[in-house]
Amino acid sequence: MIVRRRARTAVLAAAVLLLTAGCSSGGGGTPVGGGGTTPRGTVSGAPPSERAQEETPPATGSVKVLRTVTEGLKTPWGLAPLPDGGLLVSSRDDGTITRVDEKTGRKTELGKVSGVSAADEGGLLGIALSPDYASDHMIYAYFTSASDNRIVRLLYDEKKPAGEQLGAPDTVFKGIPKGYIHNGGRIAFGPDGMLYAGTGESGQRGLAQDKKSLGGKILRMTPEGEPAPGNPFPDSPVYSYGHRNVQGLAWDDKQRLFASEFGQDTWDELNAIKPGDNYGWPDAEGRSSDPAYHNPIAQWHTDEASPSGIAYVDGVIWMAGLRGQRLWRIPLKGTELSAAPQAFLAGRYGRLRTVAPAGGDKLWLITSNTDGRGEPKKGDDRILELEVK
Repeated sequence: MIVRRRARTAVLAAAVLLLTAGCSSGGGGTPVGGGGTTPRGTVSGAPPSERAQEETPPATGSVKVLRTVTEGLKTPWGLAPLPDGGLLVSSRDDGTITRVDEKTGRKTELGKVSGVSAADEGGLLGIALSPDYASDHMIYAYFTSASDNRIVRLLYDEKKPAGEQLGAPDTVFKGIPKGYIHNGGRIAFGPDGMLYAGTGESGQRGLAQDKKSLGGKILRMTPEGEPAPGNPFPDSPVYSYGHRNVQGLAWDDKQRLFASEFGQDTWDELNAIKPGDNYGWPDAEGRSSDPAYHNPIAQWHTDEASPSGIAYVDGVIWMAGLRGQRLWRIPLKGTELSAAPQAFLAGRYGRLRTVAPAGGDKLWLITSNTDGRGEPKKGDDRILELEVK
């Protein structure tokens, strides 16, 4: 079920149509080669003449851990940097949003999101700031309720006492299938001002191929929860389908969308997303010879990745690995690999959940060792500041 809201302005809709038409301190670890990556699953992106004009990032890079920003986070999942400083972090199991001072590491709990039903992989997951945050101070959140996965927005009033700074959740979108596994959860506003959500098929494999289901999809909607103008299927929020469990969303500097996805037993994926395309699950896991399915840019064995969040910086996608316990550097030219991916920080900080741009050549990185599948060490979970090249 989609909760309808008043549509945005015609100017925003026109911009959308244009877009869819163009459719702790320490050193940084040694690269772990390709780590079993098989970059054979490439996709066609921009025309050859346009791709030739794009700069190619260096084939090899580096990661330096500048500092630990804060420690002692419980089941952190989503991350939203504030424009005036500070990092908002969601707790999957506690259902809370906490503000972290990125300079001092001080943590201030904003409040608890009502309606969150945390169990197994479900709970309070991705968060994102409204495109109009400067004026409306709205935080969007994706969470598992007693009946479904849904997206809400909450007013953040920092003038109120700590713990009471979140307004009541206003449901923008609901009806996304829930399960003990594969709840998706990543949300992000794109360069077009539209809200994108990565969903999972909740363990019901057939939902991924059902274009009428919201499970196993990337959804694209207005900030009010309406199907976005220019979507590939009439009056539908479905943007792409055939996904198992989308966990990361990021755009490059030419507004092209990329997504990371959990495989089952064999291949995890990084995909370039084209509206309306079928990404194969459950009929294809990783690269397929069937032309009906859009092949991944790159694929990894599941023990090397199990990818979560991704971020784009200067021609490179950075991908956090949970089971793989490493940060992948994936250099691109257009929507194709320009060199073999490299792994950094392998095993050093355990499971890695979310990565986000921190300005310039820096990234924020959140660990995920208190999620029931990791082995927490003293200080877990934490936020790290990285310098990357």
